[in-house]
Amino acid sequence: MPKPPTTVTSKEAPASGSRILLAGAGAGDVIAVELGADDSELTRTTLRSTEFGDWVREVEATSSPRWVIRSAREIYPRLLAASVPLVRTHDLLLCHAILRDTDAVARPLAPSADWLPRAPDVEVAVPALFDVIDHSSVDPIAELLEQYREQRRVIASDKNGRLALLCAAESAGGLIAEEMRAAGLPWDPTEHDRILVETLGSRPAGGGMPSQMAEFADAVRFHLGDPHLHLDSHTKLLRALHRVGVNVESTSQWELSEITHPVIAPLLGYKKLARLLSANGWAWLTEWVHDGRFRPIYIPGGVVTGRWASAGGGALQLPRMLRPAVRADPGWTLVVADVAQLEPRMLAAMAEDKAMAEAARGRDLYAGVVASGAVATREEAKYAVLGAMYGATTGDSGRLVPRLRKVYPRAMRLVDEAARKGEDGGVVSTRLGRSSPLPDTEWQEQQAAAAGDAADPLEVKRARQRARERGRFTRNFVVQGTAAEWSLIWLAEIRYRLRQLPEAATAAPASGPFANSAHLAFFLHDEVILHVPEEQADAAASAVRDAAAVATRRLFGAFPIDVPLDLRIMQTAEK
Repeated sequence: MPKPPTTVTSKEAPASGSRILLAGAGAGDVIAVELGADDSELTRTTLRSTEFGDWVREVEATSSPRWVIRSAREIYPRLLAASVPLVRTHDLLLCHAILRDTDAVARPLAPSADWLPRAPDVEVAVPALFDVIDHSSVDPIAELLEQYREQRRVIASDKNGRLALLCAAESAGGLIAEEMRAAGLPWDPTEHDRILVETLGSRPAGGGMPSQMAEFADAVRFHLGDPHLHLDSHTKLLRALHRVGVNVESTSQWELSEITHPVIAPLLGYKKLARLLSANGWAWLTEWVHDGRFRPIYIPGGVVTGRWASAGGGALQLPRMLRPAVRADPGWTLVVADVAQLEPRMLAAMAEDKAMAEAARGRDLYAGVVASGAVATREEAKYAVLGAMYGATTGDSGRLVPRLRKVYPRAMRLVDEAARKGEDGGVVSTRLGRSSPLPDTEWQEQQAAAAGDAADPLEVKRARQRARERGRFTRNFVVQGTAAEWSLIWLAEIRYRLRQLPEAATAAPASGPFANSAHLAFFLHDEVILHVPEEQADAAASAVRDAAAVATRRLFGAFPIDVPLDLRIMQTAEK
């Protein structure tokens, strides 16, 4: 029989390397349960919120546990505010999404509405200790422990260990997202303002449109013959364009660029400046940059492929022109690193396509594709490779993709097979076992109806179109999802190595709990920015390179695939 739980004082620490499950208990209390090898309760500690941080700090120092938590987003900001970092966790919410949908095991998790992610609260800098219901009559541990046991069952049933690696990396990502928000990205608001004034024109004292935007707007109205036209009204702008013979279906840049008319240049100029003003203008600067730090809200696993999303601040759409505003503190520097053509490199390694891996040797995979003889120019190589991953069937991409099938048959077979499965309503999986969701009921019913003998030809056409759309999704899912896994492991390995560095001689106070230590400050799919003491710049750069090598080896073993980094040590993140 399992050993009965014992209530202990907050001063007693669990055994070294233990697993500790944390849960809110109402009124700010926290219950910490040390788990045995069979997931039974060994000890149970009840803590007031005022003593929780000190207890966690002591346990981290003496026991190095893996904390089992519902969600890093719910618990970690409060600990970081008290300068109490967690080293290892198992994030039940993040792992549930993986283990519920995975096709890597025969019996995945049962879906549950109780384990859907909650939208982050962008109004509260530090949320409540736990966002849970009042557990006055319910053991707050029971639900979490049941979920953890089920997750451990699914992970254990994956004999190749890939789900275990994915859940560990995903959990680390949950911690890193909160740490990057707590540390913030060093940001110079004066430089940001200078860029805005230089690009948009002077900022009107009483609001309104900046001067250079106004000049573009006046030119557009002049050429359209309407001095009062509301340019931000899509419908009114289209009507005005049609009246002067610009017969476009939308005001998208790619469609307007195909037209020759005096209104096009000022209209494209206006739209570009309007996007900058709306997304990253003075209002954005006031809302998102404080004390010299930009603190966006990251959502790990926010995209179905495992890519991160952002719930505030637009971190994943940071314009290139604003990068000079990313500026290290005095005595500190930035280590900026990104991977060129990450996704096609992942495709070559997943498929074990040695010919494509040879093309990927070095910094420019597209140049390698040209050297293989598949296409004639680098531009054609880019169109062909992107077309292969995204399922292009028309235009230059559609014309060039068949050439890749002759030169890189294994890589093309992998994505073609993924597309076929998607079109048939099947599921595909990434390298580590994150699986695509099943098509919804409406999709399945539409496909079934179109397969009948009496099906309406128009409905058959629509069903085939939707099937092809799903095939394009699953084709890209396996590649983009595997690239996201590589990036997760890269992040986790960087974090681990930075923790080994000594404290800085010069502090960066605005970085909060990381004021004296090198840390990750920004992440964008295949790029990282570290904020590090100047004397540790070389060590941090080595950490980034070593982490990339480990990520590649963990995913693909000894398969010879290059994942080169463009790494720079600099005071600003300007490219």
